[in-house]
Amino acid sequence: MKIETIRLRNFKAFREVNLTDLPGFLVVVGANGTGKTTLFDVFGFLHDCLKGNVRSALDKRGRFREVLSRGCDPEKDAIMVELQYRMEITGKERLVTYSVEIGEVNGQPVVLREVLRYKRGRHGKPFHFLNFAQGEGYAIVNEGDFTLPDDQLERETQKVSPDALAIKGLGQFERFKAANAFRQLIEHWYVSDFHISAARGRKDASGDSEHLSESGDNLPLVARRLYEQYPAVFQRILDTMARRVPGVSGVEPLLLDDGYLTLRFQDGSFKTPFLDRYVSDGTIKMFAYLVLLHDPSPHPLLCVEEPENQLYPTLMGALAEEFRSYAHRGGQVFVSTHSPDFLNAIELEEACWLVKRDGYTEVHRAKDNPQVAAYMADGDQLGYLWKEGFFDGADPR
Repeated sequence: MKIETIRLRNFKAFREVNLTDLPGFLVVVGANGTGKTTLFDVFGFLHDCLKGNVRSALDKRGRFREVLSRGCDPEKDAIMVELQYRMEITGKERLVTYSVEIGEVNGQPVVLREVLRYKRGRHGKPFHFLNFAQGEGYAIVNEGDFTLPDDQLERETQKVSPDALAIKGLGQFERFKAANAFRQLIEHWYVSDFHISAARGRKDASGDSEHLSESGDNLPLVARRLYEQYPAVFQRILDTMARRVPGVSGVEPLLLDDGYLTLRFQDGSFKTPFLDRYVSDGTIKMFAYLVLLHDPSPHPLLCVEEPENQLYPTLMGALAEEFRSYAHRGGQVFVSTHSPDFLNAIELEEACWLVKRDGYTEVHRAKDNPQVAAYMADGDQLGYLWKEGFFDGADPR
């Protein structure tokens, strides 16, 4: 389920943005304050709306009027997020659009409109399979029966809280196929908030170990799961560590006598392994990224901010290749960076940059810039072009 289009209106610095033809691996650059974190927070926002409700997601970000773009009228204007993604429905790949508009009514946050639509056939307009406004609406029950004409599809009328997403409830039921699939997509997004301090040290061995947490605080548990249940995957991680990180010849999840779990790193120069608290930040972080990127059940979307922090510049090319490989296996990856070395490992269609003009953010694709495209065709690299000021409005100097 690959996201192809992101359309935003009145979401913080994004007054009106339409990102189309998104690749499986997208790298975003731009000066501080241009909106890289905000772009990724679109996914965090929808995830929080699904986990709780729109009110709680807005409160977490300073309430509706703080999320609404500056200069908007909170009594008239709405926040709009629209995503288009491809998914297989009854054996055919279809382009599905999910759109949600959020505003205030009598000072309270409300879902003004929520729509999920796609074409039933090759021709005609997209059909609305879910359509709600301020807590009331309908969803199509028999959407998978494409032999029926539109007027014979069965609508099920429902009511939800005005500040709740309809897909939160309806998406639990298999009969609402597109809503169910989109809910699962949101639930399995991964927006990284990795903290090295959280990843180190002893961990309760009974904790969650299915996927690396967003903060990385269950790293030893996930490593042990791979070590025990997916030894070939764990060995690939170790082989990559040995090639990329000087001195590291092995990593072992160690169960301590008190029942807690920690990581132990083997340096080929020494006989005795080191506990993770004595290992460099960069080594811990590289290992965590490899554990994330070799997950046997990949997330449909990864959002990772500035992966270059604590890592040696020569690792950037290898890390970019690991992200791209993950995307090829089926998990879309969005990365923000300030590293020219990381950008040098990126293809033309994989890069975009953000520019702030008159208080609002614009998004520029590298492939749409004729000069950048011409230089790349002649063998240049994006990181060097960025450093030389060829990204209009995003000169790092």
